[in-house]
Amino acid sequence: MMSSRTRLDQSRAPIYEALKTFRQMRVVPFDVPGHKHGRGNPELTAFLGQQCVDVDVNSMKPLDNLCHPVSVIREAEELAADAFGAADAFLMVGGTTSSVQSMVLTACKRGDEIILPRSVHRSVINALVLCGAVPVYVNPEVDQRLGISLGMRREQVEKAIAEHPNAVAVLVNNPTYYGICSDLRAIVRMAHNAGMLCLVDEAHGTHFYFGNGLPVSAMAAGADMAAVSMHKSGGSLTQSSLLLVGPNVHAGYVRQIINLTQTTSGSYLLMSSLDISRRNLALRGREVFHQVADMAEYARQEINAVGGYYAFGRELINGNSVFDFDTTKLSVHTLDIGLAGIEVYDLLRDEYDIQIEFGDIGNILAYLSIGDRPQEVERLVSALAEIRRRFQKDPTGLLSQEYIEPEVVTSPQEAFYAEKVSIPLKESEGRVCSEFVMCYPPGIPILAPGERITAEILEHIQYAKEKGCSMTGPEDPDLKKINVLV
Repeated sequence: MMSSRTRLDQSRAPIYEALKTFRQMRVVPFDVPGHKHGRGNPELTAFLGQQCVDVDVNSMKPLDNLCHPVSVIREAEELAADAFGAADAFLMVGGTTSSVQSMVLTACKRGDEIILPRSVHRSVINALVLCGAVPVYVNPEVDQRLGISLGMRREQVEKAIAEHPNAVAVLVNNPTYYGICSDLRAIVRMAHNAGMLCLVDEAHGTHFYFGNGLPVSAMAAGADMAAVSMHKSGGSLTQSSLLLVGPNVHAGYVRQIINLTQTTSGSYLLMSSLDISRRNLALRGREVFHQVADMAEYARQEINAVGGYYAFGRELINGNSVFDFDTTKLSVHTLDIGLAGIEVYDLLRDEYDIQIEFGDIGNILAYLSIGDRPQEVERLVSALAEIRRRFQKDPTGLLSQEYIEPEVVTSPQEAFYAEKVSIPLKESEGRVCSEFVMCYPPGIPILAPGERITAEILEHIQYAKEKGCSMTGPEDPDLKKINVLV
C-alpha cells in the first residue's frame, strides 16, 4: 500500500519503463558500450544474461542523461524525493561514498570548519582531503563494556558549535554501523540556530523512511542533506545510492558538485535498480521492515538465551549518546566467550558457510534486510550456539576498546599532500601520519592523515592484525611500513 504522505504515483518506475520500451525497439547500436548488447563479449553475456547486457546502454535522448536529467531520470529523482520526504533527490552511481563526498563538498570549501564525530566513514575524511575543509571532532562517548562508539552527545555538539561559531556544518552518523542513533532533531535545531547546515551520513538507515517504530529519518528530522545507501538495506544493486536534499540547499549547485566527480557514463543497471527499489519500498517498505525488525528482535532473544554472547538492543538507550536504536541491526558482543568478533566472523564463514557483515575486535554484525527469511536467522543462531560450544576460550587478555581519541596535528588535506617518508610501523610512534589505516569493514579510520601516531594506536593496529582484521588504507598493503610527515 502507498504511503499517505506521498503526492506522486509511487507505482511508476520511469527509468525501468523507458528501458523496457527501448529493449523492444531493437535499435542498431553505433554508440558505446562496445559490447553491443553483449554480442562482442559472449562470456560476459552468458554470465550476466542477455536481459542484463541489453539494458547496459549509453545515455541517449529517450533514456535521459544523469549529468543533466530532463526526462525519465528527472522523473525518477522526483519520485525518490517524494517517497523519502525530501525537497530533491539525486540518483548516485558511485556508491554512498560519492553521496557523502558530494554533501561535504557542497557545504564546505578550503579552510571551512566542519563539526563531526571522529568515528566517521573514511569517505568523509576523503572529502576533507579533496576540499581542504578542517575537521572539528566531537569525540563520541564509548560504551566501555562493548568497546563501541556511541552517538554524539547534545552537550558536546553544543560546546563544539559555541567554540567554533564560524563552522559551516555539523555532520552526524545516523545510525552508526551498530544501530546507535544520536538525538538528530536536537542536533539539527542546534546547527540551524547557529546558521550551519546539518548533514547526515545515513548509509545504514534507508529503512528509517519506511519503518514503523524505527528511529527518525534525516529528512523527517529537518536535516539539510542525507546520504542514503539504497544498496544496503534498500535492495538496489551494489554501488547505487541516493543523495537527499532539504529545502534550504540549492539543488542546482548540488548537481554541479556531483558532476565534479561522478561519472558521465551513469550505469542504467544501477539507475534502474534504484528506480525499481524505490518503488518497492514506497509500496511495500513499511510492511517489509516491520518483519525485518521482528526477525532481528527474535534473533536477539535467541542469541542471548544461548549464553556468553550479548546481542544488544534498545536497553542501551540513555536519552542522549544513545538516543534511539535501530532494531533491525543484529549486533552481538563476543568477548565473553573468549573470541574476538573477527574470530567469530571467520568461524561462521569457514565452518558454517555463513557470511556476516563484519567482525571487529569485540563484536559482530549480521545485516538483516528485505531479503532475509526466518530459516536463515535460525541457522545463524544455531551456528553461534555451536561456536560457543566448540571454540569458547578464556576471555582474559582480550582488548575491547574500539575508539581511540586522535591527536589532530594538521588538516587531512595538508597531511595527505605534504612531503612524506615511509618508515617501519614499529618505529613510527610520535610521528604524524599522512595516510589512512583502518579495518574494513566498517571503514572507520584508526589513523587519518594529519593525526599523531601513539603507542596506544600502534598496540591497537598490531592486535587487530593478529586477530585477522583486514587492514586497508596504507600504501604498504602489509602495513609493515607507514607514511609519515617529514
